[in-house]
Amino acid sequence: MTEPRYHPFDGDGEPPPPPPLRVLVADDNPVIRAGLTAVLSASDDLTVVAEADDGRAAYEAALRHRPDVILLDVRMPGVDGMAALPHLVRLAPVMMLTYSHETEIVQEAVRLGAGGYLVHGEFTTQQLAQAVRDVGGGRPHFTPTATNALLAHIRDNATAHAKPEIRFLSAQISSQNLSQLQSSVGGSAQSRFQLSGREAEIMDLIASGMNNQQIAAVCFISEKTVKNHINRIFAKLHTTTRAQATAKWLGVA
Repeated sequence: MTEPRYHPFDGDGEPPPPPPLRVLVADDNPVIRAGLTAVLSASDDLTVVAEADDGRAAYEAALRHRPDVILLDVRMPGVDGMAALPHLVRLAPVMMLTYSHETEIVQEAVRLGAGGYLVHGEFTTQQLAQAVRDVGGGRPHFTPTATNALLAHIRDNATAHAKPEIRFLSAQISSQNLSQLQSSVGGSAQSRFQLSGREAEIMDLIASGMNNQQIAAVCFISEKTVKNHINRIFAKLHTTTRAQATAKWLGVA
């Protein structure tokens, strides 16, 4: 009589849950560290494996515990978060969690490899837990102030370096009107042209004047992937240039 084979599933056929994401919290304020630890530990799929009060301690703790996600404050005594960031991103995805929302700091954090940027006061405890899951899964997560700071800088650069026909369209449509057009027309345009959610997002960025490199940075994808999306977008909009696509997308053609 043969022995029954071991099966990794339970009797009800459900696979076991994945292990919780292991989080390192780095902040020089012990009250904030304790609060973050309590909030994250309340979720069954998250666990705080270490805390640190500056960048050096965070790096040493990350080497020791190998977390799945690192929460990192910007301003800390000793080695601050920005100095530690390029070293920490080699060990685990890093999400900045700070009161600092200056455009230059947000931009530099993303350039150095941060996978997310949360500004205190702009998220709930549930949103914080979800942001940790997102960054741990390779999905960027930014609160509104950080997003606006980053996009404002990129759009300024994009407009300055855009081709003449894109600059002409940008001059015809103010940033406020562009936002209104994208919110009122974008949804119907997406349906009319049968664009996917990602294609609609990229088309919005094209309409704002971004080049492929900038779109890739904002969407955390490769330039080759951006080009593939744009080729599909042009085919669906029956256009061959960014200016034509922008005009048709915004309904000004």
